[in-house]
Amino acid sequence: MNKITALHFLRPGNHWIKFLLLFAMVLFAFGSESASADQKTGQTAQQDATQTENTDEAKKKDSPQWVSLFNGKNLDGWKTPQFGGEGEVHVKDGNLILEMGVDLTGVTLTDAKKMPLTNYEVELEAKRVDGTDFFCGLTFPVKKDPCSFILGGWGGSLCGISSIDGDDASQNSTTTFQTFKKNQWYKIRLQVTDHKIQVWLDGKQIVDQNLKDRKISIRHEVELSRPFGITSFATTAALKDIKVRKLTPQEVAKTAPQ
Repeated sequence: MNKITALHFLRPGNHWIKFLLLFAMVLFAFGSESASADQKTGQTAQQDATQTENTDEAKKKDSPQWVSLFNGKNLDGWKTPQFGGEGEVHVKDGNLILEMGVDLTGVTLTDAKKMPLTNYEVELEAKRVDGTDFFCGLTFPVKKDPCSFILGGWGGSLCGISSIDGDDASQNSTTTFQTFKKNQWYKIRLQVTDHKIQVWLDGKQIVDQNLKDRKISIRHEVELSRPFGITSFATTAALKDIKVRKLTPQEVAKTAPQ
């Protein structure tokens, strides 16, 4: 390209310069639009996250709160039933300890108003410290009738509800056998509704008992555990994190017969 041709190419009116200017404007506009779209996307994502957080917070507020039944410091709120031959009951390292007795050792809640009669859930952790029999005999209300959940009874492994239609935990459809290790914590979740009694052990469901046309009762040995109490049988047990909450109508409805 000679000098004259180059000058002609660079003239302001030349169509090549117009083309380059137009191309630059298109690139600028596209970049601005992309930045605006990214900004809008970021704002939308932030709004969605905020809305999700608000929804979760609303659900937490609507859900009934857990009520602690054991403060981890002393026996306030509990009494020790005189079963006869019971072991010492005390608090150690934040745990409620039921020392081994001849037969039953236990505690009973003193304020019955803290316990709903139905449509509630209880959680606690328990472990067998010494002995070979049940380390959590949990007596609880089912409307006007109480019953008990037995953990590790009849030699150390049997679990179930006492009693269904007069049959105790060793003789009804809730009977299961589990393996328990000494000095290992086990988490118990008990749910009672108008329709069912359900129990989970470390997240695994082991009781799913319908209540329609069933007679619920307790063995006479644990009458002193009413309306809500925990016992061990010839076994030293440790308990902690004992709490209760009411269920929502939606949770209750899920247990209704289909």
